[in-house]
Amino acid sequence: MEVRSESEVHVRSEKVLPLQAQMIQRTRLKVLFIRVCSSILIWTCLVQLIAVWELYNPRWFSGFTGYTTKMSVHVEETLLSPLPLLPPRNYTNNGFLQVSCNGGLNQMRAAICDMVTVARLLNLTLVVPELDKTSFWADPSNFDDIFDVRHFIDSLRDEVRIIKRLPKRFSRRYGYQLLEMPPVSWSNEKYYLQQILPLFSKHQVIHFNRTDTRLANNGIPLELQKLRCRVNFQALKFTPDIEALGEKLVRMLQERGPFVALHLRYEMDMLAFSGCTHGCTEEEAEELKRLRYAFPWWREKEIVSEEKRSHGLCPLTPEETALILQALGFDKDIQIYIASGDIYGGEHRLASLRAAFPKIVKKDMLLEPGELQHFQNHSSQMAALDFIVSTASNVFVPTYDGNMAKVVEGHRRYLGFKKTMRLDRKKLVELLDLHQNGTLTWDEFTATVRQSHEGRMGQLARRRVIADKPKEEDYFYANPQECLCESKTCDDLFGPDNSTAVQ
Repeated sequence: MEVRSESEVHVRSEKVLPLQAQMIQRTRLKVLFIRVCSSILIWTCLVQLIAVWELYNPRWFSGFTGYTTKMSVHVEETLLSPLPLLPPRNYTNNGFLQVSCNGGLNQMRAAICDMVTVARLLNLTLVVPELDKTSFWADPSNFDDIFDVRHFIDSLRDEVRIIKRLPKRFSRRYGYQLLEMPPVSWSNEKYYLQQILPLFSKHQVIHFNRTDTRLANNGIPLELQKLRCRVNFQALKFTPDIEALGEKLVRMLQERGPFVALHLRYEMDMLAFSGCTHGCTEEEAEELKRLRYAFPWWREKEIVSEEKRSHGLCPLTPEETALILQALGFDKDIQIYIASGDIYGGEHRLASLRAAFPKIVKKDMLLEPGELQHFQNHSSQMAALDFIVSTASNVFVPTYDGNMAKVVEGHRRYLGFKKTMRLDRKKLVELLDLHQNGTLTWDEFTATVRQSHEGRMGQLARRRVIADKPKEEDYFYANPQECLCESKTCDDLFGPDNSTAVQ
């Protein structure tokens, strides 16, 4: 019989102990795994059983509807993993595109869609766009203060590579001199392929320092037009905080009944920029003129207000808006949400509109001061709230066809051609003057206003094309028809006889 020394036994026991510990640890992990899987299975079965039982025996659960709904949502959020990301597109990177957007929220939104499309066309890597911080609004918001940047990057990874910042080697801190330039406005893909792409053979990074309307409305390949829509309607999601507060506003309004979103663009910057002073006092007109001269990029300085108004180039005043809404047949008890910033002249200028439509509300009337505190002095974030409410409203009425009016109109078309009143301001100011000087009776005025707007309610229509006059033709983002139909010619939507109007 072999006799082991005490030291040998000690050594063998030291080897056995770790093995036993490992086996115990593995057993514990297996038990934990089985418990987790069992819990998930039990909860899933429970939710399904409750759902089926409630379907066939709704009275039994009448008091528990809210609870089961919340429980179902909680379980779904807990158990369902996010949809898998699309595989990234593999392509040879031709360089880096850095862009600085200019203008307000919706002008920048359209520009972001265009720049993603340009980056895709030229096989570039796009740096997350910089937002305008130097304009009249002086909003310090960054891209990720307004939009969900992770969703933006991930949702487009199968089309274009997007990064949050340039690699350090291209930083100005390291002495790198990138090429800065504004691309030519209203350009098609030929310009970018023939004029811009060759520049990347000399410069690895190009910075577009202006991005407004740098891609044509028409004459763009179908796949690029659809990409512009994909960015606009899917990739550009607002941050969770903005989405939550915007949806709360919508719920509060909908609980009270149908509502109109009125984009009353009677704001100081618009009046100063356009030179429209109809209805203003001499002191107000002078204040607006001084503001116009204070900003050098507002190139047009001396403006004849009444001349611009007669051509339909001015926003309607609150007093004119009240008459037009009445003429169009809006009930005095309809809710009207003012989707705008501060109205020039304050509550005094809203008196006529409020007298005609008492149920006028604004953000600060619906929300607690603390809920808006985070958004104060951030005009683009406040505009994002108005955007959410405007796209959800029963009717959208803009009093000026600026960027918000156009982009919201396009979204409402995409959501099922929701009613948007596209006011013909040139015709309306003529009718308003005729009514106010006694030439037209109220009945005549009302009948003419309604007749002239029968086809201006956001219905199906082909985008109007005006050769060599892109500023005067229909804006792509107001009527993205390529994204509303299946066929290349959109005959499935409009019919073969309804061809694109070219003037």
